[in-house]
Amino acid sequence: MARTALRGRLTWQAATVASVTNETASVVTIRLDPPHWPGHRAGQHLDVRLTAEDGYTAEREYSIASAPGEPVAITVERLEDGEVSPYLTGELRAGDELELRGPVGGYFVWEPGDGGPLLLVAGGSGIVPLRSILRHRLRTGSDVPACLLYSSRNWEGVIYREELSQSPGGVQVSYTLTRSQPAGWTGHTGRIDSALLAEVAWPAESNPLAYICGPTSFVETAAAALVSLGYPPERVRTERFGGTGGH
Repeated sequence: MARTALRGRLTWQAATVASVTNETASVVTIRLDPPHWPGHRAGQHLDVRLTAEDGYTAEREYSIASAPGEPVAITVERLEDGEVSPYLTGELRAGDELELRGPVGGYFVWEPGDGGPLLLVAGGSGIVPLRSILRHRLRTGSDVPACLLYSSRNWEGVIYREELSQSPGGVQVSYTLTRSQPAGWTGHTGRIDSALLAEVAWPAESNPLAYICGPTSFVETAAAALVSLGYPPERVRTERFGGTGGH
């Protein structure tokens, strides 16, 4: 109800597309230039609306990929049976316009004052709001310890691969590849479970703050595993999306 009320006070605006960058074969990052942007927090999202020539409209919610203070950007994965993502990932070009509304959300956000250690767990495109958090941590000079566990079907599907390979700001980055692995792969394999989290995550005794984002089943499994390891439920924040599972 609170989210609905918040959206009711937001107005749609036409934002110019500043750039479209390929992240993987099926994922792009779209940088936007809205005329009236109040600023956003790390972990928030926005709404995008497309209107067809016959007046039909379709709305989708996308996590904001950029940090507060950076140009607004979203990262979109193409869903073959989707109404919106095929257009955004295949036809949209710099100079086009998109209708957007936002920012929205206050639960899945992080500020340096929230502390840590910070545990970020991503499944597929669930990395998007976590990237915003990582960039915010880096831009603010926060020394909160942070580690990221990123589950992807394969190495080619890892979004922001080059950026994350640099371990931004001293972040510990771990991957698990669930479907296939490149030759010589020495990282983790298989889906995230209690055993993997026990190996990678901060111990519960350090009172970490966890953020998990991905498909619903992925999020529920990872959250339950962390609680079983002693994480207080109130220290495990989750964001689910309706994309395909398998991470």
